[in-house]
Amino acid sequence: MTSEKMIQKALQWWSYRQAIKLFLEAEKIRDGLLQESFTIRRSLDVLAIDNLSLSIDEIQECSKKIENFHHSLVQLSDRLCPTFIQDSLPLSIEYLLEPWLSFYPHSYFHIDMPDYWRYEPIECSLIILRALEELLIITLPKSESLIAFSMYIRLKKIRNMGQLVVKISYPDISTLILHSQLPELEYLYHSFNFLISGKCLHYNNNLRSFWHFYW
Repeated sequence: MTSEKMIQKALQWWSYRQAIKLFLEAEKIRDGLLQESFTIRRSLDVLAIDNLSLSIDEIQECSKKIENFHHSLVQLSDRLCPTFIQDSLPLSIEYLLEPWLSFYPHSYFHIDMPDYWRYEPIECSLIILRALEELLIITLPKSESLIAFSMYIRLKKIRNMGQLVVKISYPDISTLILHSQLPELEYLYHSFNFLISGKCLHYNNNLRSFWHFYW
């Protein structure tokens, strides 16, 4: 496959993955937030009609629904674009990793983020976050109970370049091969290089898979 054809396929894959994310978020809104807002509205209508018999339990129940609705909106907003992305790429990365840490409670994560980071354009930070997220989706096992692994993630500055290092340690060679030689990883490699005018390096050594992103 020529380089131009590979870049085309890589960008098509990237576009597809982002479209799927938006579709799933829209489904969550339709199945969750819209249903919840309808329930809250109906509850308020009932309370407005029958406010003389309003109990403390009913008030608390309505308040709880509104609080849950607000919390869901905050989560949706942060999934679409993290709150800290304009101010801190390290905080955005840490926020992105929180669900993964919860999903793999028996695996070891070492996250090394700097206290201070340079100004990063939003579009650049979003590509870095999406690339990291796609890497985790592709390379980590789908069930927390099947495989024990460890992960090291570091963000640092090298002269005038940013560097994100991801190191994943697998328990055996078959697991390493399974999760480090998928075609989607090559698409991710080319997509990152093209979209951010950066450089991505990937290699395996002693049951470890290394990813270095430069921009």
